[in-house]
Amino acid sequence: MSTNKGGGGGKKKKEVKKETKLGMGYKKDDNFGEWYSEVVVNSEMIEYYDISGCYILRPWAMEIWELLKEFFDSEIKKLKLKPYYFPLFVTENVLQKEKDHIEGFAPEVAWVTKSGKSDLEAPIAIRPTSETVMYPYFSKWIRSHRDLPLKCNQWCNVVRWEFSNPTPFIRSREFLWQEGHTVFATKEEADEEVLQILELYRRIYEEFLAVPVSKGRKSEMEKFAGGLYTTSVEIGVMIMTHGDDKGLVLPPKVAPIQVIVIPVPFKDADTTAIKGACESAVYTLNQAGIRADLDARENYSPGWKYSQWEMKGVPLRIEIGPKDLANKQVRIVRRDNGTKVDIPSTDLVEQVRVLLDGIQVNLLETAKAKRDACIEIISTWDEFIAALNNKKLILAPWCDEEEVEKDVKARTKGELGAAKTLCTPFDQPDLPSGTVCFASGKPAQKWSFWGRSY
Repeated sequence: MSTNKGGGGGKKKKEVKKETKLGMGYKKDDNFGEWYSEVVVNSEMIEYYDISGCYILRPWAMEIWELLKEFFDSEIKKLKLKPYYFPLFVTENVLQKEKDHIEGFAPEVAWVTKSGKSDLEAPIAIRPTSETVMYPYFSKWIRSHRDLPLKCNQWCNVVRWEFSNPTPFIRSREFLWQEGHTVFATKEEADEEVLQILELYRRIYEEFLAVPVSKGRKSEMEKFAGGLYTTSVEIGVMIMTHGDDKGLVLPPKVAPIQVIVIPVPFKDADTTAIKGACESAVYTLNQAGIRADLDARENYSPGWKYSQWEMKGVPLRIEIGPKDLANKQVRIVRRDNGTKVDIPSTDLVEQVRVLLDGIQVNLLETAKAKRDACIEIISTWDEFIAALNNKKLILAPWCDEEEVEKDVKARTKGELGAAKTLCTPFDQPDLPSGTVCFASGKPAQKWSFWGRSY
């Protein structure tokens, strides 16, 4: 950081640009954990808080959340889900009544035990999930089949306390989420609704976050506590999937700013005309429904701005300098692959749309290729261990028995973390007659994904 140290009573010197150092201290492939922590802070998504596992979500993160929420909310309203809000607190008595459901969350429940300096008559839990809060009232509202179906949705925060090594957006003690709860007269209706909602989650991950998914069903051991079964979308996480050594890389559909426009003046150039061209470009893009913004800050150099907006993952950067002004063009730089192209100003909206669509597709296709390269199909225990040690996503024939699953977890427990089932994909490869379980040698019932538990 440089500053002026003027002296005496002479003419005041022009202020030197003050620039903090930008850039990543860690590389993604060298130290993934530290790289991730740097990205979420330096891109201004979060700020660490003085309570471990709790984070301040800054506008860059909240705007992404709101874009996802807007899409999902509009879709579930088509399915006739109604908005509700249930209290954050739940009594110990209610939790105990639903002990089968809450069993999986019991170690993570946070309790309020005092009011000021006085002990509460009975401790009050902070919801780890809302089933125990909601369902007693469902039974009050549903008196006969005529009151069905009941469909409710809630956007809220939940708290889950007992764990180590919290990670922003991955494993937080308090986090925002969406939970939908529906009640039907028949299991068939409920099954249909589950798959409809699961498809919406798939669309969020693939169409918005550009993260490939495998839709499937959780094992009995891994299913949601108190449920008959649990469907899942096994996701790679957007930040981890797309980010690089420059920082965040955002898919255009969830980028709060899709295009950042930066003036590039030179000392003899008409800076007013350049700034005017930049403002005009932003206005034109905004009018076309493209989220564009202008970085006209004068106390930062264009190069510093490039680095900052790359760090924040903005999909496209537009640069306008005197040469561009003279040629009636703009220079556009892609965040995902760094390619640069000069386009006529008259084609701005059309070309920007093409580029944004191309980035969205490229990020998903690249992520799919990475995902597919990590999948290893195995048939024996030795192959399973080798793939596990190579940090692969393993697809294996399995007998679908809980005792075998427990045995796999026990036999693989070690420094790298025990193996567990991730999900049984709905889209099942052919299972030839006579195929045996990789772990037990018993007849295989299905193919399942397995991986390390970190």
